[in-house]
Amino acid sequence: MASKSRPTQLKRQRERAQAERRTQKAQRREEAKARKASTPRPSGGEDPDIAGIVPGPQPHPYDFEETTEDVAEE
Repeated sequence: MASKSRPTQLKRQRERAQAERRTQKAQRREEAKARKASTPRPSGGEDPDIAGIVPGPQPHPYDFEETTEDVAEE
């Protein structure tokens, strides 16, 4: 007959380590939240990542008009 095993010290250590990681993660989250709140936002009100982008169709990066003329001449 098999007997039940009791919770071992290893399990308790694992649980303590998990709890410690949870508290450290919560502290990091709070620090990041405070850091984000303390940094000033740009006064322009425009996102610097998309500044200058015009909505609508964008010009093609390659100019096909020149290539079609070159092909017609050959």
